Amino acid sequence: MGYVLLAGAIAAEVAATTAMKYSEGFSRLWPSLITVTGYVIAFALLAQTLKTVQIGTAYAIWAGAGTAVIAAIGMVFLGEGLSVAKVAGIVCVIGGVVLLNLGGAH
Repeated sequence: MGYVLLAGAIAAEVAATTAMKYSEGFSRLWPSLITVTGYVIAFALLAQTLKTVQIGTAYAIWAGAGTAVIAAIGMVFLGEGLSVAKVAGIVCVIGGVVLLNLGGAH
């Protein structure tokens, strides 16, 4: 169940971060409300996740997956450029999460 909650936390964080792009510095109401609500939900779900998943594992997955998904959204939907450096960075983030999990984060 912890990993289901973690997936929800990641989804809420990604939605909040994406909405933040459209909030124009919190000057637009609806994207700003989505941002705040999304982060409240993300942290609430992450807190519940920590009841059953170790903090190092949960945070690494949350931060890594969120970073990779937001980078992909930026490239695919928001017109951000694709470069070898960006792809390498995403691969490093994902690799770091895998290494943390394999290296004794459990």
